[in-house]
Amino acid sequence: MQPESIRKYKRDMVHMEAVLGALRAEAQKIDQYMRADLARLEPGIDAKLLEVLNYGLFNGGKRVRPLLTAFASRLCGNTDENVYKLGCAFEYLHAATLFHDDIIDNSETRRGNLSVFKKFGITAAILAGDFLHALAMATVGKLSGDKGLEIFCNATTGMVDGEFMQLRNAERHNLSELDYHDAIMGKTGLLIAAACEIGALYGGGTAQSVKALREYGVHLGCAFQIVDDLLDYLGDPAKTGKTRGNDLAEGKITLPLILTMNTAEESDRSRLLSILEKKSERARHFPEVCMIIEKYQGFQTAKAKASAAVENGVRALQIFTDPNVLHERTVLEGLAGYVITREK
Repeated sequence: MQPESIRKYKRDMVHMEAVLGALRAEAQKIDQYMRADLARLEPGIDAKLLEVLNYGLFNGGKRVRPLLTAFASRLCGNTDENVYKLGCAFEYLHAATLFHDDIIDNSETRRGNLSVFKKFGITAAILAGDFLHALAMATVGKLSGDKGLEIFCNATTGMVDGEFMQLRNAERHNLSELDYHDAIMGKTGLLIAAACEIGALYGGGTAQSVKALREYGVHLGCAFQIVDDLLDYLGDPAKTGKTRGNDLAEGKITLPLILTMNTAEESDRSRLLSILEKKSERARHFPEVCMIIEKYQGFQTAKAKASAAVENGVRALQIFTDPNVLHERTVLEGLAGYVITREK
């Protein structure tokens, strides 16, 4: 007879696979709507721009943000398929930020392939990102009105501000966990929260429903970024499509490093600071940094904080008790679980 722990593990795996199956089916619909949108635009845009957009948009990707928009709308009782068009706007903005981020970070690859700027050049990547940003704003304004556009624009400006905060934190070797949290909320959390909030507004949700879904998105975004930080140290490049240690090489002060430096003995703390201060030394000393973080359980503690954020997000969904939307709630809960366990 199998122990209960093994049976529970198998049940959880079956449940997660069912959730991921539902998400994959919905992600295919998102892709269909994006392809239809590009086909609509094709007669009026340059052929090279269209090539860049097709490469950048369909070069992999989990479609998390548009999926959140669609399921948030359904959780509020709206089954209108135009929500997929609204969801596409969040993928457009996300892709635009990736086009630009890869230039800033000088990233050779994205999702295992050449980044847009490495394949098409810096100018093409910047312009294509600008085009997608404008397209995203026009789509949100058309489908969700002034209120939705205001939320969307606040998220966009917050993303830029979050990037500047991260730059400042890196320059100052800022070890404040609160400042780190503020930066990742701008970089990642606000857009994920906006995807949920605007989806709920489009779905005709009550004020309580909209607030709950925004809260879910805030916590999910926090967890998403923490896991990204962990994958930069621990991820398998064959799965992430990126080289490990990019954050350290760029001098970014992410959560595993913050937690370690705030608990480390003075000798280890000084060693980490000396590595951070010498840009040319960071990549070479990546294995040593990993050993020090592991010594002080920085990775484990960061993972625990991501798990706690997910639990808080799932808790916000408990107000949705209508049996008619149980499937949507289950999928959003499963998506939160996926965020913690993802490997790319």
